[in-house]
Amino acid sequence: MAHGTLGDERLAASDPAAGVRDEDYLWTLNFGPQHPATHTTLRLLLKLDGERVVDAVPDIGYLHSGFEKIGEKLDFNQYVTVTDRMNYISPMANNVAWHHAVEKLLGIEITPRCVYVRTIIAELARISDHLLSNGAVGLDVGAFTFFLYAFYQREVIYDIFETLCGARFTNSYTRTGGVMHDMTPMVIEKIRNFVRTFPKTLDDMERLLNRNRIFVDRTKGVGVLTKEEAINRSCTGPVARASGVTRDVRKDDPYLAYADLDFKVCCATEGDCFARYLVRMAEMRESLRLVEQAVENLPSGPVDVGMDERIALPTKEQVYNSIEGTIAHFELVMSNRGFETPEEEIYAAIEAPNGELGFYLVGDGSAVAYRARCRPPSYIHFAVFPHLIRGHTLSDVVAVLGSLNIIAAELDR
Repeated sequence: MAHGTLGDERLAASDPAAGVRDEDYLWTLNFGPQHPATHTTLRLLLKLDGERVVDAVPDIGYLHSGFEKIGEKLDFNQYVTVTDRMNYISPMANNVAWHHAVEKLLGIEITPRCVYVRTIIAELARISDHLLSNGAVGLDVGAFTFFLYAFYQREVIYDIFETLCGARFTNSYTRTGGVMHDMTPMVIEKIRNFVRTFPKTLDDMERLLNRNRIFVDRTKGVGVLTKEEAINRSCTGPVARASGVTRDVRKDDPYLAYADLDFKVCCATEGDCFARYLVRMAEMRESLRLVEQAVENLPSGPVDVGMDERIALPTKEQVYNSIEGTIAHFELVMSNRGFETPEEEIYAAIEAPNGELGFYLVGDGSAVAYRARCRPPSYIHFAVFPHLIRGHTLSDVVAVLGSLNIIAAELDR
């Protein structure tokens, strides 16, 4: 083609006789799988027209671990260690989701104290997850100070979890019919102190970003998801609620102690990155309310259903000091013993920080699940990304991706 401007070439491209197609002027760019703004190993195959994103193809599989197949080999207590590694930003919520499904399959009703303990840890996990999600969005668009505020508070939550179960990150805290350890007075005091001090940090964080010109310009009107699209594409959690979908499993299908506690479902209508940020900020305040109510109304009594039915693992003290404890432990952990699973199939879900996290379990009478299928919110939301990014610029990719809070281990399983 003769010398000319890009505009002249595009005019020529519209003429079939010219033999030039628009695709001839599109660039293909690999975003990831190793890029700081993906925060994990996921890849986007972007098609660009200059700085404008024409199309995006999500490419998953870089973190595949066979989690669902492992669920057919490990028993219901062993598998909780695997759930820690799905959404590793809020592993406590994964633990709760897994054993919520297991107990539905086995027909177990946990104790009132265990109900409240699990509610508390699930809401602390929600706060921790939202802090990282919003903190990473702020970091990706240049708000470094906001990121530091968020991560300091995550350290406080990690300290609470460490005091509770001995592990900061991969907690593996829940057990079939109960939890690993009861809450001690020290744990309760640390939670009360967090509930008392965190609102001030939230205020500071909101003052940093809510009216920040750069942050608002980078997120408002970017990655808009309408209410109809959110429903049609099976979005849940903050992503859906930011688009006006008033669905929350804690309200619509109450589990644990949520039916007894007072809280609001936080929603917005704009459906853009800024709305998703605001919904997560508001949800942290509601989670604080839930934690405070649960801690102050924590029932007395045991945190597991007991070893008499040979469902809950006995404590080390029971195993070492009584023949009943030793036998109960033997019957649950030996390879030719274990749980008696009904030949049924169930689906149970919780409102995890990213959305509806559910497990589909099939029992066949053996000590392990015949099928353990996970419904991860990140997998659903990553499929929505191409729809949200088309027509935006390359710099908007990090804002949209961060607002969806994609966790790669949930994608691949």
